[in-house]
Amino acid sequence: MLHEPGERVLYVYFPQSGVVSMLAIMANGDAVETATVGAEGSIGAIAGVGPWRAVSRAVVHIPGRAWRIAAAQFHAAFYAADGIQRAVLQFKEALWAQINQTAACNALHGATKRLCRWLLHTHDRIDGDIVPLTQEFLSQMLGVTRTTVTEIARELQTAGLIRYSRGRIEILDRRRLEDMACECYKAIRRYEGRRR
Repeated sequence: MLHEPGERVLYVYFPQSGVVSMLAIMANGDAVETATVGAEGSIGAIAGVGPWRAVSRAVVHIPGRAWRIAAAQFHAAFYAADGIQRAVLQFKEALWAQINQTAACNALHGATKRLCRWLLHTHDRIDGDIVPLTQEFLSQMLGVTRTTVTEIARELQTAGLIRYSRGRIEILDRRRLEDMACECYKAIRRYEGRRR
């Protein structure tokens, strides 16, 4: 856990590997993922513009390494270097685009297409083809039941796109997985400006 909603952002994290999920938390404790961040971005960098309270839960869902700097130090660097300002603002734009697209995706697309999109975004941020995630975590990320995740994973495995076992998904056919995903995957990738 890097921070909870409402907490003051004390550190800025720059992942070098692994994946961090940004989660919207409901009053009853339910959560749904609104964005993922890997080595292409940062967690808490908006604190560079001044004191900032987190609006979402940031939780590491695939362990990795990250650089960390105190928010106050980052704040000083932000105002001292135009390059840092540009980088933060570019990432902020890409992150808001991802959050916006994810909101539309969650409202308009079925669970199979969303799971394919989610697997692709996670695959983009890891080394290798193994995504270490449980059914429970996937159901939380997608806002669906574990049974739904099991059924979709079984369909994708039968089609030869993934290999699924307890707590682990192996991407077998990325190209076909991209074909199964909704348009949101490519829309978010355009904003990120990244190529696999």
